Amino acid sequence: MFGFLNVYKPKGKTSHDVVATLRRVTKIKQIGHTGTLDPFAEGVLPICIGNATRLIEYLEDDKAYIGTIKLGEATDTYDIEGRTTKTSDKIVSLTEIEDVLKIFEGEIEQTPPIYSAIKINGKKLYEYARNGEKIEIKPRKVFIDNIHVVNYNNKDRTIEIYVSCSKGTYIRSIANDIGEALGSYGHLVKLVRIKAGKFELKDSIKLEELETKEKIEAWLQNPLKFLNLPEYELNTEELKKIANGNSIDIKLDDGMAILTFNKEIAAIGMINKNIFKCKKVFVPPKAEHQ
Repeated sequence: MFGFLNVYKPKGKTSHDVVATLRRVTKIKQIGHTGTLDPFAEGVLPICIGNATRLIEYLEDDKAYIGTIKLGEATDTYDIEGRTTKTSDKIVSLTEIEDVLKIFEGEIEQTPPIYSAIKINGKKLYEYARNGEKIEIKPRKVFIDNIHVVNYNNKDRTIEIYVSCSKGTYIRSIANDIGEALGSYGHLVKLVRIKAGKFELKDSIKLEELETKEKIEAWLQNPLKFLNLPEYELNTEELKKIANGNSIDIKLDDGMAILTFNKEIAAIGMINKNIFKCKKVFVPPKAEHQ
């Protein structure tokens, strides 16, 4: 089994839970995911099965989310699962919210939540937090391509926002920082990832629907659909060379490229002056009998 799955991760499950479920159903150990989602979050979780796990590093890593922020209360985790640290009765207007969101557009410095899996000195941040240890968390640069209000419920003091951003952006931190900037505090109460690279919500399948190996195979997709690299279709003689890890001459611009055979990935590698050198070889099953 080889390919990608666009799985909808349900609320309450971890990304590792999803992988464990798929391993149990398929009996395949070589399964991985990209872009971890917090247990309380839901939405698109790209899954790689078989040798497709070797392609994870070549996937586009931009993300898009719909998040709901509850104003009036900050928490230590920046989300609904944390302990309240600050409160405010301040009521803000939609105009104030829209003005504050402009601060978060483009490249910004963001401090990750203390309750996160980022490692400092070989130890995860949430381990420091659980032990009551203080640790300096340095801000990181992230890029917010688009952030805007989807809906504002003044009565419930909730803001629904759309965020498209770079890899490594914490929407929990954005929720907390928006609350601070408004002077009303805030925390994330709901998060749905609607896009991860070329994986989109509308094309995803719910985890509970993948109850059999046959169903998973039916939803398995060719990785070529999700990789944004130049492609070159091999002939039989070129395939034999690639299968042995040899270089070949092809006319494509310098840079990374994918070699295919019968529209399946045969190899991925680097082109320099029309010479392709393999980094990873994936000889398609159809090619073995050529």
